[in-house]
Amino acid sequence: MKLRKATQADYDQVWEIFKAVISTGDTYVFDPNTAKEDLQKHWFADYMDTFVVEEQGKILGTYIIKPNQIDFGNHIANCSYMVSPNAQGKGVGKLLCEHSLAFGKEKGYRAIQFNIVVSTNIAAVKLWQKYGFQIIGTTPEAFRHHSLGFVDAYIMYKRL
Repeated sequence: MKLRKATQADYDQVWEIFKAVISTGDTYVFDPNTAKEDLQKHWFADYMDTFVVEEQGKILGTYIIKPNQIDFGNHIANCSYMVSPNAQGKGVGKLLCEHSLAFGKEKGYRAIQFNIVVSTNIAAVKLWQKYGFQIIGTTPEAFRHHSLGFVDAYIMYKRL
C-alpha cells in the first residue's frame, strides 16, 4: 500500500469511496444523495490537504486534513477519513490516521479535533482512542442515524 497526496485524477475513485461510505447513513453527516460535483468542496477544496492510499492503482482509502476553524482557530486541524468497504480490516484506517498525525505536526498544527464522531461508530471511536484521541465532549442527539434515530456524537481531541 502506498499513501500519497491526492490529485484531480483520483476524483472518480475517491467519489466511489465517498458515495459508499455516506450511503449507509450511519457515520457521516453528508446526505446519501450528495451530488458527485459536491465532492470538490467536501474533499478537494483549496484550503485542505487530501491524501489517498492505493494499491496496484486502486484507491483503498482517503483522508482530508484542514484547519478546524479560520484565523485565530486555524492552529487546530480537523480530519475526515474514509475507507472503501472492500478494504475494511486491511489496516488502511490505521495508515491514514498515522499519516495524518505526522503530517499535521509537520504542517504546524498543534492538535487535531474531530467535531462529530458518531457515538455508535464503535470501531472509529476505538481506533481514535488507540491513537491517543480523547473524548472531550458529547453533543446529545447530534446525529440523525438512518436506523437508530437521534444518537449522541463525540468531540475528540489529540494534542500533537
